[in-house]
Amino acid sequence: MTATVESARTYEVRTYGCQMNVHDSERLSGLLEDAGYVPAAQGETADVVVFNTCAVRENADNKLYGNLGHLRPSKVGNPGMQIAVGGCLAQKDQGEIVRRAPWVDVVFGTHNIGSLPVLLERARVQREAQVEIKESLETFPSTLPTKRESAYAAWVSVSVGCNNTCTFCIVPALRGKEKDRRPGDVLNEVRTLVDQGVLEITLLGQNVNTYGVEFGDRLAFGKLLRACGDIEGLERVRFTSPHPAAFTDDVIAAMAETPNVMHQLHMPLQSGSDRVLKAMRRSYRAERYLGIIERVRAAMPDAAISTDIIVGFPGETEEDFQGTLDVVRESRFANAFTFQYSIRPGTPAATMDHQVPKEVVQERYERLVALQTEISWAENKKQVGRTLDVLVAEGEGRKDEATHRMSGRAPDNRLVHFAPGAEAPRPGDVVSAEVTYAAPHHLVADGPALRLRRTRAGDAWEARQGAPAGAPGPGVMLGMPSIGRPAPLPEASGCSVS
Repeated sequence: MTATVESARTYEVRTYGCQMNVHDSERLSGLLEDAGYVPAAQGETADVVVFNTCAVRENADNKLYGNLGHLRPSKVGNPGMQIAVGGCLAQKDQGEIVRRAPWVDVVFGTHNIGSLPVLLERARVQREAQVEIKESLETFPSTLPTKRESAYAAWVSVSVGCNNTCTFCIVPALRGKEKDRRPGDVLNEVRTLVDQGVLEITLLGQNVNTYGVEFGDRLAFGKLLRACGDIEGLERVRFTSPHPAAFTDDVIAAMAETPNVMHQLHMPLQSGSDRVLKAMRRSYRAERYLGIIERVRAAMPDAAISTDIIVGFPGETEEDFQGTLDVVRESRFANAFTFQYSIRPGTPAATMDHQVPKEVVQERYERLVALQTEISWAENKKQVGRTLDVLVAEGEGRKDEATHRMSGRAPDNRLVHFAPGAEAPRPGDVVSAEVTYAAPHHLVADGPALRLRRTRAGDAWEARQGAPAGAPGPGVMLGMPSIGRPAPLPEASGCSVS
């Protein structure tokens, strides 16, 4: 039963980590609003602050406890304020959070996000912290209420959990074994979103292309992509993140043959060294990875491919690192999420011998970044002179106000800054623009927009802006830039788990 509150209290959700966390935060916001809470106005300290945490990134716990410390004076000044901590770090640390930060009211795990409103009410009535961590999934997140961040693009979870045992990753221990939704449930959610004006959906799973393992259909993911192609009004379909070991040719065919599936692939490499991949327990080798890329480009020559790479895994030698650089050169990635390996307590890699010195990791990382920046820039320069259909976004370009540009994403997910024409497009509209300049991590189209197509998604965005004055903006505050998009190379945001 959903808890209710006596009056409209305000909330804020702060999100850290991967796409799965962003998706969960939209559910948390939906749950809170369903229980009678309203989003806090910008600059206002909310009555309820929820931290949706990540345990993958380095110093995740230090960042959490630092943020909790900053909120302590507000809590002291307003005893009715409540603080909740959920997500992967909560699943890992459990009661340790309340011990270290006794002013926290609620701690909940990755498997029971639907319990948040009840736990908040219980903590308020009983005046003591509530810690509830389930060890298995209580309710599939997509069955919960949601508050979507975007009017024009949406995440759709096809599975939760992971059956792999990568030695650097703690996610399987925190999110459990893979559980798949039925295809009909996924497609019904997609249709509902399209009816609400959404043009672009991203199918989301820890290992999205192993979808179907729970109900025994190895070809289920390719079938799902093709089924999305039959949904009228759905213009762009993406997915993240596939595992190379499970990447099959039927998925490549579905991408190439389904008009609304974008020719864009984010496929984690992690290392180009077979020896390191074996130590990571990655069940593929460099040759297989490069073979997938070769087949993708044979079917879709315009495909933009991005990746995840870890530098400095325990035991990595200079020869191993050169293997990674060789794969990067051959793959010609459009972009990369690059990570310096750091110890994650609770993972097998944390206790491995031959941890690579920090200064060596840093030097290798800088060489990788320099190489990938060179490749990204060269690949982007190939776009100059091309006319791209840009799905106008909200909040993508940090300098848009100063440059009088707007920003959006091309079909292959490249970020495009463009000069609007006489009629300003809305987020969710589509602009055709000619690329005039290429930088390593974005494109610029400074000529006049060639065509503006006003869309149902733009209408939906405009309708949101006309909401009553008493209804503030989005309730999910992102703790990192460019969620779900390839971030600038020096420090990528996201969860390197697939």
